[in-house]
Amino acid sequence: MGIQLQAVTQAISSLWGSPAPNIDVALAEGQAAYDKQDFLTALEKFRPLAVGGNPEAQRCLGMMYEYAQGVALNHVESVKWYRMAAEQGNARAQNKLGLKYVAGEGVARDAALAVTWFRLAAEQGLAFAQNNLGAMYEKGDGVAQDYAQALHWYQLSADQGYANAQNNLGWMYANGHGIEQDYVQAVRWYCLAVAQGHALAQNNLGWMYANGHGVPMDHQEAVKWYRMAVEQGDALAQTNLGVMYANGRGVSQDDKEAVQWYRLGAEQGNAFAQGNLGWVYANGRGVEQDDIEAVKWYRLGAEQGNATAQRNLGWMYANGHGVAQDYEEAVKWYRLGAEQGNALAQTNLGVMYVNGRGVPQDYEGAVKWYRLGAAQGNATAQRNLAWLYERGYGVLRNKVIAYALYELAEVVDAAHADKASANINRLADSLSSAKIEAAHCLMVEMAKPNQFLDALDQYVDSLAR
Repeated sequence: MGIQLQAVTQAISSLWGSPAPNIDVALAEGQAAYDKQDFLTALEKFRPLAVGGNPEAQRCLGMMYEYAQGVALNHVESVKWYRMAAEQGNARAQNKLGLKYVAGEGVARDAALAVTWFRLAAEQGLAFAQNNLGAMYEKGDGVAQDYAQALHWYQLSADQGYANAQNNLGWMYANGHGIEQDYVQAVRWYCLAVAQGHALAQNNLGWMYANGHGVPMDHQEAVKWYRMAVEQGDALAQTNLGVMYANGRGVSQDDKEAVQWYRLGAEQGNAFAQGNLGWVYANGRGVEQDDIEAVKWYRLGAEQGNATAQRNLGWMYANGHGVAQDYEEAVKWYRLGAEQGNALAQTNLGVMYVNGRGVPQDYEGAVKWYRLGAAQGNATAQRNLAWLYERGYGVLRNKVIAYALYELAEVVDAAHADKASANINRLADSLSSAKIEAAHCLMVEMAKPNQFLDALDQYVDSLAR
């Protein structure tokens, strides 16, 4: 994930306006004391100026309350001083006040007000605020989601050399958000952020090497960048390094080493690491098999929205592994994963509808979810959808479509081709050579990238004409 909001921790920015010489001296003395971590002296210098209305001193005092520097931690007091400075146009204070509204620290969380303050600071050219405003647009937090606007603000910030924005801009290019997908440009921006030691950009650059996006695939290079990021404690890089060990890519395969890295990421709260750690416990890979421990980690990942963990937690409930069997709970978690586009969750949810487990039996509901899973290339969903077409459950019975789907599943999942082959051979006895040819042509169209649903629906429509 590329989005990052950045809290600026520098003590003093350039002075606003033209203060009197004694004010200038006092601010400079406060700056010097702060730089030496002599917070009591800094406080002594800043407080009179802040009370007197100096916006930069107010901002600095707000920061000292935020970070408990020479005073007790007090977010409400911090917000008070940030607001005083922000209302006088201090861009850094405006940015900090926006962050307080995002976090709900010292004020009730209010994303819309955060956007207002970020915008005021961003329009003054503050790179930190420009990045933060871009993040709000990317997430649709406090403002309508708008990737083009996110890209605009990230670009302005990145052009000033701000590493977080450079990483975020790389993320936009890598995912085609607000601009045509361009892996080469993504790598360029990640590299600029990496040159500044940005941990998440190091992870992201590793991912590009691991997948051959914008650079030649190079698993050893991927491991190198993941390692650099984990040295900074990056949880996502810990997870990705674990994946490399689990699969023996760029390193010798080592399940125990994979578990070590998953655990580090999971204990930092990374949802992907938690899901992966659940999987190794469920399957006894690098650890003693333990369904209860698997459920624990699946749940932590699932509750953070990890679709794979949601699907796996659903499976544990459906089968009574590590928890009491509960079909309704299984459906709940399958649905959450399915709605995020997880193909296995979509397929499993379809199975629950076919069998009436946790939901009333509903073949049309099953068709809906099998279609979505099948469109993503899940061979089980393709076989199951074929079974419904063969029998006319939830759809008009059509053996040509069934044959095409079985054939597609055979191509997609060669390891289990025997399952599809038996069904193909059975149907072949009841179809003419012309219909078998039509089924094959349909299979070819459905197999084209991103054409599964269009090809299937067009064929169905042609039958009605």
